[in-house]
Amino acid sequence: MPCPALPDGFDFTDPDLLHHRVPHPEFAELRRAEPVRWIPQTGNAAGFQDEGYWAVTRHADVKYVSTHPEIFSSYLNTAIIRFNEHIQRDSIDAQRLILLNMDPPEHTRVRQIVQRGFTPRAVRALEGRLRERARAIAEGARAHDGPFDFVTQVACELPLQAIAELIGVPQDDRAKIFDWSNKMIAYDDPEYAITAEVGAISAAELISYAMNMAAERKRCPAHDIVSTLVAAENEGNLNSDEFGFFVLMLSVAGNETTRNAITHGMHAFLTHPEQWELYKAERPATAAEEIVRWATPVVAFQRTATQDTELGGKLIRKGDRVGLFYASANHDPEVFDRPDLFDVTRDPNPHLGFGGGGPHFCLGKSLAVLEIDLIFNAVADALPGLTLVEDPRRLRSAWINGVKELRVSAGP
Repeated sequence: MPCPALPDGFDFTDPDLLHHRVPHPEFAELRRAEPVRWIPQTGNAAGFQDEGYWAVTRHADVKYVSTHPEIFSSYLNTAIIRFNEHIQRDSIDAQRLILLNMDPPEHTRVRQIVQRGFTPRAVRALEGRLRERARAIAEGARAHDGPFDFVTQVACELPLQAIAELIGVPQDDRAKIFDWSNKMIAYDDPEYAITAEVGAISAAELISYAMNMAAERKRCPAHDIVSTLVAAENEGNLNSDEFGFFVLMLSVAGNETTRNAITHGMHAFLTHPEQWELYKAERPATAAEEIVRWATPVVAFQRTATQDTELGGKLIRKGDRVGLFYASANHDPEVFDRPDLFDVTRDPNPHLGFGGGGPHFCLGKSLAVLEIDLIFNAVADALPGLTLVEDPRRLRSAWINGVKELRVSAGP
């Protein structure tokens, strides 16, 4: 098998890379020639005091790692594949309190509690209210006389409002959640001038807000998911600290990712007008899944090997970090017919945009799919003539396929 033709020093987690593009040509090269490849990192680039990570690019291998937590740990180095070079180890270790960064059996215990808020019944109970909110968001955007930013006016609103509905955050406070979550993930983007310290302060403020909410529900339970999750700790519910870290995770996993999926989906529709016309005419139920595959808002997470093991013909040593590149897996031609084609009727669509299965499969998948479906139906009704004004301005990030601004016009 020939060696992949990658430039010396190429790093899939370099934030300057995702600032400009998702490296699909390089992913394709690795899938073809070396689907598990060691990517060296100099100094302390990722914050882990090591020499690099293994890039896993094939769909089958990403699924294998995801479904074997006893071999590939989320806890040892967290699931975040790159921090900044100045982060202290205790700051990394503190993130082990987040569900995303736990391993079984602790992960199993906490997930069994929090998934009460994401049952099919719980999601169905939100559908009517979220449909009305999606309609109001789209109709509000239609009122603009000139170009507007689709991210702030449309894409960010429904995920924020859904989280507020789900956990009982007053709608007036959703801007706080938006601001805190933005600051937590924007440390790689100089435009925001957000330092790691500001991000840590924002995380602390969000956790404090959630803990206060939990304490209030313990004193005075309400008919909401917060009361369900925290009202009786001795009956297998969350304590205030655990609830605080759950809301922190939800604000990123349920807000940033869905917002970026919606934004990338709108951009895909506007650059594939035949798909937009098809969607407006037929409203295929398969569209939301294809939008997530196409967008893959989380380009990569990581695991750490708990023992020596083999993957893709390579020896992975105990303690090695392993990068799961969902963006590559979602374009694997061994799984997807014409993967570089945006096709809202694609079916089946076994993408890994919600994770590769296993214990960390996205808890809120059904809610995210509902939000995407509702907002695009609302946009198709209220803004059928939407047009692209400028190319998207991308977030500088090591692992998020993010868009900061997408200028559009409501059209006729």
